[in-house]
Amino acid sequence: MASEEFEKLLEMFRCLYEEMKALLQGAQLCYGEEKKRLLKDFSSKYREAEEMLREMDELLLDAPPVFRNPMSSKLRCYRRDIVKLQRDMKSYDLSSGLSGRVGGSRRGAYGSPRSQRLLLLRGTESLHHATQSIKRSQQVALETEHVSGTMMEELGEQREQLDGARQRLIHAGENLSRSRRIVRSVSRRVMTNKMLLAVVILTEVCILGAAIYLKFFLK
Repeated sequence: MASEEFEKLLEMFRCLYEEMKALLQGAQLCYGEEKKRLLKDFSSKYREAEEMLREMDELLLDAPPVFRNPMSSKLRCYRRDIVKLQRDMKSYDLSSGLSGRVGGSRRGAYGSPRSQRLLLLRGTESLHHATQSIKRSQQVALETEHVSGTMMEELGEQREQLDGARQRLIHAGENLSRSRRIVRSVSRRVMTNKMLLAVVILTEVCILGAAIYLKFFLK
C-alpha cells in the first residue's frame, strides 16, 4: 500500500515538474499582469512540489533498503531540479524587469495574440509532457516490478534457509531423543551387570564360607 501511494505521488510530482517548466518558459513570453499570474502559479506549484517530496521522504522511511536507497537518490535529484527552476525563474524575473517596463507601451497592441500563442505553446507542451509522463510511468512500473521480483527472490531464499534450519533442528531433536534412549539403555545394563556381579560375589562368599565350615568345623 505504501509503495502504491509513493508511485502515485511520484507521478503527480513529475507532472507538476513539467508544468513548472512550462510556466518558466511561458514567463519569457509575457509581460505585466499575465507574467505576474505565471509567477504566482509557479510559486504555488513550487510549494506543492516541496510538500510532495516531503511526503515521499516520509514514505521511504518504512521501505526496505533495496527500494529506499535508489528512490532517495532520485528524490534528491528532483529536489535539486525544482530549486534550479525556482532560481532560474527568480533570475529571469529580475533581469527582465527593465525590458518589461520598456515593452509596456506595446502590450496593448500585442497582448492578445501573445496570450493566444502562449496558450497554444502551453497546450502543445502539456501534450508532450503527458506523453513523456506516460513513458516514465511505464518505466517506473518496470523498475518497481524488477525491485519487487528481487525482493521476492530474497524472501524465497530466506524462507528456504529457515526451512533448512527447521529441518536441522528436527533432526537434532530426533538425534537427541535417540541418544537419551541409548543412555537409559546403557544405564539399565550397567545396573543389571552390577546386580549380577553382586550376586556372583555373594554366592562365592557363601560357597567359600561353607567350604571352610565343612573343612574345619565338622571334623
